[in-house]
Amino acid sequence: MRFEKLLRPGVKEIKEYVPGKSIEEIARKYGLAPDKIIKLGSNENPLGASPLAVAAIKERTGKIHLYPPSDALELRKALSGYTGYQVNNIVVSGNGMDGIIDTVMRLFMKASAEVIIPIPTFLYYEIATLANGGTPVFVNRDENYNISAKEILNKVNENTKLIFICSPNNPSGNTVQEEELRKILESAKTIVFVDEAYADFSECNLMGLVREYENLIVGRTFSKAFGLAGMRMGYAVAPEWVCREYMKVMTPFSLDALSIAGGIAALKDKEHLGKTIENVNKGRIQLSKGLTSLCKVYPSEANFIMIDVSPRKAGEVSESLLKRGIIVRDCTSFRGAGESLIRITVGTQEQNRKVIEALSSII
Repeated sequence: MRFEKLLRPGVKEIKEYVPGKSIEEIARKYGLAPDKIIKLGSNENPLGASPLAVAAIKERTGKIHLYPPSDALELRKALSGYTGYQVNNIVVSGNGMDGIIDTVMRLFMKASAEVIIPIPTFLYYEIATLANGGTPVFVNRDENYNISAKEILNKVNENTKLIFICSPNNPSGNTVQEEELRKILESAKTIVFVDEAYADFSECNLMGLVREYENLIVGRTFSKAFGLAGMRMGYAVAPEWVCREYMKVMTPFSLDALSIAGGIAALKDKEHLGKTIENVNKGRIQLSKGLTSLCKVYPSEANFIMIDVSPRKAGEVSESLLKRGIIVRDCTSFRGAGESLIRITVGTQEQNRKVIEALSSII
């Protein structure tokens, strides 16, 4: 305890990240059989990983005693083919989107720097800001969880280093209008980080704007559409000057050999990606239709939907679902989300049906 004074100022005030509940945790707590539990709280792919990726990972296990290529060049080449950007515009991370965010923070943050975060949104933006000695500046979204360029720009000052925008937004599922993003990019003399973790499920693709703006970074992940959440792989498309500096400060060998092999194979598996997107498109409609008569359902372009169960509390309804072996995400821990919002990952048709039936009996 006597060494706690050596901690960076502000670290003890950081609230711990609240992850989605695991199957093992719920099985222990409620005495349920793990194979009977439906996990729809962490936006994972219910169809699993690409079979090609799994095969490639297994094939690579015989060489895990060797360090992987430090620049993950082959994966970046594969991502170049997928995104249409040059290799020099692509960087990768071995800790998913979080790793991309952390490395970007290394590049731009300093003491007293401010980061603008429209809320409610992904919790890690705030944690990463505080952990790097910065100050988060929050901007409330409107009643439909849209952002306002005007409101955001009003918060920009000489201390602003970064603006985080999640599109589709987590937990609300809506996208940012390109016009609003352009206003921010053109007026703010700062870096804008657009988190497109769920863009593979959306018709809104903002990555193309990287060709036009030198202050835009777009992050993506293999955890959602590609079903590789357990591998923890992230990547970003950015101006070449950003990528050049990023490579200097990133953790050495940040992406392991198995992940590189799995990522390259997953990008080739167009059939699995197509099935995943089709399942999400159908599942969003199924959940929305099934729940509209019970509660407010927000439009979503992600692989989840958000519902408002007021006047009930999200914690109460989520707990009732957990007792039935259904894991969803109580959004109470999201700053600015209130106490009645729940996020539900799109599952298989059978899983979605069970969620609808359970909520029908609870609400």
